[in-house]
Amino acid sequence: MKLSIGIVGLPNVGKSTLFKALTHNDVHIANYPFATIDPNVGIVSVPDERLLALTKLSNSKKTIPAIVEFYDIAGLVKGASQGQGLGNQFLSHIREVNAIVHVVRCFERSDIIHVEETVNPLRDIEIIHNELILKDLDSVQKRLGKAESEARSGDKQKTKDVEFLKQLESTLLAEKPLFVLGRDVLIEPLIKELSPLTTKPQLYLLNGSESDVSQELREKITNDGNGYVILDLSQEPNLSALITKAYELLHLISFFTTGEDETRAWTIERGWKAPQAAGTIHTDFESKFIRAEVVSYDDLVSCGGWNQSKQKGKLRVEGKEYEVKDGDVLVIRHG
Repeated sequence: MKLSIGIVGLPNVGKSTLFKALTHNDVHIANYPFATIDPNVGIVSVPDERLLALTKLSNSKKTIPAIVEFYDIAGLVKGASQGQGLGNQFLSHIREVNAIVHVVRCFERSDIIHVEETVNPLRDIEIIHNELILKDLDSVQKRLGKAESEARSGDKQKTKDVEFLKQLESTLLAEKPLFVLGRDVLIEPLIKELSPLTTKPQLYLLNGSESDVSQELREKITNDGNGYVILDLSQEPNLSALITKAYELLHLISFFTTGEDETRAWTIERGWKAPQAAGTIHTDFESKFIRAEVVSYDDLVSCGGWNQSKQKGKLRVEGKEYEVKDGDVLVIRHG
């Protein structure tokens, strides 16, 4: 599976600086709103020291890390959902991402313009929160109008769709994001069709030092069920913390394959069983799965190799019900 993250926030909060630090791409950074005209897409490798150890152990010719796609979106402003600034067109760019990183300016600097004239992280969070809700409300109401027209034919499924869409509408009208409705609702086919922005997990990047971030702000984010990292983007930030936090937020883990040709990390959701994990390597492997030979990364490295792990009883043969763990090294046997 591919992990993709959209970077959002008000203008001049550090989004493009973050993107440049993540991807080392020379994107356009300027001290005025809307410097980013088109979405920049960057491919970032997931830092994982285990890959290098496995590469060395197997004497692999290639090392292929797991990757994250980051989408750098132009700065949103109040009214973006209604087309203010350049926001309306850019909100559509993040419909397909798995998660959203919301960059919030916490630092004070008189030489960097704030679009709202003052630095107030709680207010800025609310502005973006409202714009995402309003954009989803617009999508839901358009789809509801269509569903109500279709339901007049007496189609029972269309009638159910109307009821479901009204539930979404009432949640959004109450200024609540759709993720509060829970997983059972979020897996409904209509949700997949609409791809609402407020169903996506949010991770806040608080741009500034620890002292710039108030306790009130920290509690607001955690009480809303979201995560945050504090990074000073004016320095050389340790961005591995951001990617690690994104993995935690999305309940993602990595497993490995290793051999002379290549050592590779694969991204899956926590709880996936062996056939699903095998399907990330090749789609046929899931349907033709027979068994998986499994050894944990720690056991493989401490034993000194695959054969040694087998001799010491650390290698296991697992079937279709095996739940793959973070750091498992797999060999898939398939028909």
